Amino acid sequence: MISNIKTIVSDGFDPYYNLALEEYLTFSVGDEECILYLWQNKNTVVIGKNQNAYRECNVTKLENDGGHLARRLSGGGAVYHDDGNLNFTFCVRKHNYDVVRQLNVILRAVRSFGINAEKTGRNDIAIDGKKFSGNAYYDSNDYAYHHGCIMVNANTGKLADFLNVSEEKLKSKGVTSVKSRVVNLSELNPEVTVDTLKKAILKAFEEEYALKAAEIKLNAKDKAAVDELYHKYSDDEWLFGRFISFTHTFAHRFSFGELEAHLNINNGKIKSAQIHTDAMDIHLAEHVEKLLTGLSYRQSEVRAATDETKDEIDREILLYLCEII
Repeated sequence: MISNIKTIVSDGFDPYYNLALEEYLTFSVGDEECILYLWQNKNTVVIGKNQNAYRECNVTKLENDGGHLARRLSGGGAVYHDDGNLNFTFCVRKHNYDVVRQLNVILRAVRSFGINAEKTGRNDIAIDGKKFSGNAYYDSNDYAYHHGCIMVNANTGKLADFLNVSEEKLKSKGVTSVKSRVVNLSELNPEVTVDTLKKAILKAFEEEYALKAAEIKLNAKDKAAVDELYHKYSDDEWLFGRFISFTHTFAHRFSFGELEAHLNINNGKIKSAQIHTDAMDIHLAEHVEKLLTGLSYRQSEVRAATDETKDEIDREILLYLCEII
């Protein structure tokens, strides 16, 4: 039974720090305690633990826009975060995990603005069938969290830009996102801002549990532990190395002739390449297979390889690969 509640509000927008702090809080929560953590990211696509980054997100467009790709511990689909979103996390021990009660905090806060929000399906909160919050869940041993993203005044144009991946010929068995109709809370009541919603959620949290919340202040030991986790969340191995193997097939007419490629990508690298071409050079297919095998499946690194080569055919192929990744 929860007898102690605490709150913490992140004052930064770095997704890797915020996710690191979320994990730290989850595995630091007391036996009969519930921690409510409020946080925001800027220009970030956050994917579920078992999702394929390239299947869910236009990684190149996101990176070129100065955005960030992040991967969380929980399952579920990809979401876009900007400073018009407010994220919440409830950290508890598993025996105190109560998604109905936790969602009541959010529903109570939103309804205080005269908005008739309701839980729909397995993990959404909506108004009149339009989703404004998706939720996801995580547990490990005796620890658990429930988190979600609330759309207050989010840039839905960028959401569509980064999450609606163009029809590349990618074949993957990874978990895919489900598209939903969405709405910003500020469209329903202009008095809803990130700041007013934060206050309403903190108030609703105390009301739901009938307890006074203590504010968490991180000490030097806490900060050092979060910094250590930061390296995990910002590391390419976590971001790209976890995705399920997939293939990328393309065909293009180059100056030397038609080339068709079947690339097998795993752990963020091109593990193998099968090349077919009508080029006159009978050794070209084998050469291109060796050229592409081992390359990182990232536009920035393929471009670096392009800059390093002096072979014109290699440059032509690599430049095209830069365009389609």
